[in-house]
Amino acid sequence: MNRLCRELGIEYPIFAFSHCRDVVAAVSRAGGMGVLGILAMSPDEIDIELSWLEKNSGGRPYGVDVAIPGRTVDRESGLTDAGQMQSRLQEMIPQKHRDYAEELMRRYDVPSLPAKNGQEHGWATEGFTAAGGEEQLEVVLGREHGFLVSALGPPPAWVIERAHERGTKVGALVGKPHQAVRNVELGVDVIICQSYEAAAHTGEIGGMVLIPDVVDAVGDVPVLAAGGIGGGRQMAAAMGLGAQGVWTGSIWLTCRETGTDPEMVERLLKLNSTDTVRSTSQTGKPNRQVRTGWTEAWDDPAGPGSLPMPLQYMLYAEYTERARRAGVHDLVGGPVGQVVGRMTKVRPAGEIVLSMVEEYVATVQRMSAQLDALVES
Repeated sequence: MNRLCRELGIEYPIFAFSHCRDVVAAVSRAGGMGVLGILAMSPDEIDIELSWLEKNSGGRPYGVDVAIPGRTVDRESGLTDAGQMQSRLQEMIPQKHRDYAEELMRRYDVPSLPAKNGQEHGWATEGFTAAGGEEQLEVVLGREHGFLVSALGPPPAWVIERAHERGTKVGALVGKPHQAVRNVELGVDVIICQSYEAAAHTGEIGGMVLIPDVVDAVGDVPVLAAGGIGGGRQMAAAMGLGAQGVWTGSIWLTCRETGTDPEMVERLLKLNSTDTVRSTSQTGKPNRQVRTGWTEAWDDPAGPGSLPMPLQYMLYAEYTERARRAGVHDLVGGPVGQVVGRMTKVRPAGEIVLSMVEEYVATVQRMSAQLDALVES
């Protein structure tokens, strides 16, 4: 247990991001810290999920991850009414992009669906907007939890202030050292440096370079390493580079408690690291995900190009859900990191936590023995 663990009240410096409350609770009960991603949830749903976590985390701390993107179409257009957000944003999607998506559906023989069967993805969209995000934050800031994390951009000053008033530590994901410094200046307590290997929104710098650069840039502020971490050896490498803990995400997509669709679980278990791609095709921002016909079409220079956030996500949600319902899985993907190649079987979340700790300890002991042998020689 290190300083960060003591401050957060956890046993192991293993942080598990998941959209599934069962995974979050299981990791917290096992001694790590589960962190619930609430992007796709309405305020009422968030309230229900956090109430459930309070009762099912064994009295252990858990965290909440929010999007808070810095630049989105709604901000630039001055849209502030969450109630009208969805319809106004739909109007902003160019017809040529809809036509391109429809042509892709025809190419893969994906039929049209009645409007009532479409995916209800409004809150996933609004979680990427200022107005919708603030409604989500109001619920989150009104509950007791140990850690609030901003996934996209620095958290607003008012969010940091209110979190600190409740004794909640604030974390932020970054992909470059100067972003880490900016967050620390704003009052962020924990920096999560997410490297090129990671799932979802990630930068261009590999972990072996990014982790020590960020550690050196922020001084005594705790740093979590994210990207390509799924076992104890990788955890030991991250800690050796100066991190005080690890932020994990992909490995929970195939654990026993996951809410991932069973068909997708089976696909993930068969993928390797080259089956992922860093693409703007899902959200409009660089996002590592499963390589699919959808990513290839939108990354094609001959295509119309991805739209800014959240418009691209609206297209993605609508059309890939249509493909999923039709059973055309070649078009259906989702965020996953390069560590997917090491995700080869379904295991309970608690077992994954303990195996990481055991492998970490064994690795450190082996390296210590190597050091002793080197000194003796």
